[in-house]
Amino acid sequence: MKRRTLLSAAVALPCAARAQSAIYPNKPIRLIPFGEPGGPLDILGRTFGTKMSDAWGQPVVVEAKPGAGGMIAADFVARAAPDGYTLLFTLTHTQLVLPYLQKVPYNPVKDFQPLTPVGAGGPVLMVRADNPANNIKDYVAWAKKKGRATCGTWGQGTAAHLYTELLKNQADAPLEHIPYKSQGPAHVDLLSGVLDSAWANPATAKVHQQAGKVRILGLTGSRRIGVLPDVPTFTEQGYQGGFELDSWFGFLAPAHTPRPIVDQIVKKLHESAQAPDVRTRLLEMGLEPISSSPEEFAKSQERDLPRWGELIRASGVRGS
Repeated sequence: MKRRTLLSAAVALPCAARAQSAIYPNKPIRLIPFGEPGGPLDILGRTFGTKMSDAWGQPVVVEAKPGAGGMIAADFVARAAPDGYTLLFTLTHTQLVLPYLQKVPYNPVKDFQPLTPVGAGGPVLMVRADNPANNIKDYVAWAKKKGRATCGTWGQGTAAHLYTELLKNQADAPLEHIPYKSQGPAHVDLLSGVLDSAWANPATAKVHQQAGKVRILGLTGSRRIGVLPDVPTFTEQGYQGGFELDSWFGFLAPAHTPRPIVDQIVKKLHESAQAPDVRTRLLEMGLEPISSSPEEFAKSQERDLPRWGELIRASGVRGS
């Protein structure tokens, strides 16, 4: 009798998952973006949410949960029911960086079901247009001659902070990290002469470049990007040890979300990402549109998690 009960349960579980997916979605979906309301992921999340809502006929409610460097948003989704009705829209930081900098209440690999990345693009380093440096090596030489060079970022423990410390250590450059709450105030201080250099997302840097106000010295990541095709990567300029790691924007669900539901979500995300207005929005934000299967996205995170750990150790940045 016991064996029959177990067999019945084994058969019932996949049947229940298929039945659940057949009527998915039948209620509103919550999309939890990394960062503040009105921030890049909130804005882009609403763009994707509108597309998915139109396709499914169900509301996709974007519900920002800012704070703790994205940990609050990630933990909320990790603890949510694995039914496809709560999704995380985040970036590399919450999954691959933050776990090395502080104790997080979630396992970045085991507690999530990766869905797909939608954009890739790391920060760029820029100086004012009157700076004599034309590339990273020029800037390092200029900083050494000057004796001290300030570098603005959007906060402690961010990718820009890690790259600042990594460049300082690799090139023995006298760089001083100056953290801000966001990139905007750092750029104001760069342009007014308070800072010597600052990091920026590619789209923002391009605006300043086109206005003739800055020179972009280098791009992090493994390849050049369409929005700044003439800007070489740090790797092209001879800098390794973490500068080649790609940063991404991507969607995740709670672990154990039924595969049929995962497939439905991924299909809609891929379709949404192909829409001309969504691609335009991604490019405007300095992101290269990308996509992958859940398996490929999961493998890339498992591969890159220890590599980000190596970068953090090499940068000398210590967590809380």
